[in-house]
Amino acid sequence: MDWQAFLVDNWHVKFVCIVLIVAAYIDGKELRVPNWITFPMVLTGLLFNVWVSGWSGLGFALMGTAVGLLCLLPLYAVGGMGAGDVKLMAGIGAWLGSAITFSAFAVSTVVGALMAIAMVLYKKKFNKHYANFVMLWTEWLTVKSPLELSKIAADRKPSMMLLPYGIPICVGSIGYFFYTGMIY
Repeated sequence: MDWQAFLVDNWHVKFVCIVLIVAAYIDGKELRVPNWITFPMVLTGLLFNVWVSGWSGLGFALMGTAVGLLCLLPLYAVGGMGAGDVKLMAGIGAWLGSAITFSAFAVSTVVGALMAIAMVLYKKKFNKHYANFVMLWTEWLTVKSPLELSKIAADRKPSMMLLPYGIPICVGSIGYFFYTGMIY
């Protein structure tokens, strides 16, 4: 294997992977993705794309950032996710654009669902989590105010089993990058 070519080809994708791995590790330990990872990721992604493609690169990066934010912002708005996870997806968008970000989000959603199911099965508290799911679903159908949903979720948060969503974002995104040949 030509290691120099491996490191240079698509280096920006590999950089994003390293950032995702660090974020996932921290999220797994602390249940948060810190701003010192997410804000520089977004900013450097914007700068990188301007450097590579000029003003059209800025548009590409801003659209990717917006898609990354919009993918997870609704869940954040109702208290179902942390802001760091939302900003992490925005960082992917700033570096890699909207299409790749949306696809990575879709794969991360599947990974997150499988991880949540595995956590429930491991804890052997299916009935409790099924009851929580029904309660959450009922709230989403009946409570129309995102602010009220967010308040309800914040009050309930200490009693919930939390999923460090930076891990599914990392696994799903990197898996997608490998699948599409962005990393080889």
